Amino acid sequence: MARYTGPKGKLVRRFGLNVFESPKYNNLLLRRNKPPGQHGDKQQRRKQSDYALQLIEKQKVRHIYGLLEKQFRRAFYQAARQKGVTGENLLILLESRIDNVVFRAGFAVTRMQARQMVNHGHIRVNGKKVDIPSYKVKAGDVITISSREKSKKLVSANIEENPVAQYPEWLAVEKDQQTFTVSRMPVRDDITRDINEQLIVELYSK
Repeated sequence: MARYTGPKGKLVRRFGLNVFESPKYNNLLLRRNKPPGQHGDKQQRRKQSDYALQLIEKQKVRHIYGLLEKQFRRAFYQAARQKGVTGENLLILLESRIDNVVFRAGFAVTRMQARQMVNHGHIRVNGKKVDIPSYKVKAGDVITISSREKSKKLVSANIEENPVAQYPEWLAVEKDQQTFTVSRMPVRDDITRDINEQLIVELYSK
């Protein structure tokens, strides 16, 4: 399945959640908190099947983290092989991706931009270049920006454009130094409660 390139507002309204975490989509939800389309109100009232609810939840999380279907499925099966609760394992794996962590630290305005920054070699983990967006960070990892002037200017502009009111508790951010440390690994309580990961587990268990 190709990456979604349609109107982002349509997805936000469909899921009833600002999956892109941009203020302009918060406003969209306030104005029109119903599914997109001519019959949005009727769709909202209509009872959905268990399968439809499971599929919507999977698509919602997939779009939050900007993954293709194949990438998401691979992450799920990796989570299923780990000890513990599969749904929580999945969310923690996704939250630990380097592209997501760069976004969470406020060094990128969107996850898509964070992914591009990783791909283009702007990011260092413990002093070494990491250019794979799916790279998983670990507790104690120190993330810095390339010494290239272009990289420094990009992050400075992003921090100024998108100041983060509150950083995740598991990240220690020093924005003036353009660096942050993974103080600990994220846990379920660090991740939005607007996700029902058990529906995703049920979907892939069919």
